[in-house]
Amino acid sequence: QVQLVESGGGLVQAGGSLRLSCVASGRTFSIYTMGWFRQAPGKEREFVAAVAWSGGNTYYGDSVKGRFTISRDNAKNTVYLQMNTLNPADTAVYYCAQFRRPYYREPAATAGEYNYWGQGTQVTVSS
Repeated sequence: QVQLVESGGGLVQAGGSLRLSCVASGRTFSIYTMGWFRQAPGKEREFVAAVAWSGGNTYYGDSVKGRFTISRDNAKNTVYLQMNTLNPADTAVYYCAQFRRPYYREPAATAGEYNYWGQGTQVTVSS
């Protein structure tokens, strides 16, 4: 049984930073692409970032490029999302997800390609 547990969300002022973490358990972490998605009230789930299993390939949604950085530590079964220069439009519940297939290096920006999800962590950016 795969479990993904996010942490690190909270309330921050515009221009501030947060770092989200997601710890995975239940299957070999190091061979799966990991992604972050977010969902704001009344909006569809949006791709934020993904990192391939090896850590060498990263992909970002257009709205976060240059501000957010995804990384992973396979020794700790953890994926991170460093979020800088936050603005109110970044307010959402952020979800960690694990890709359905191992050893995948291509961009994986579609929620349907992930088969395990965390419970989400709330990020609120005040103006």
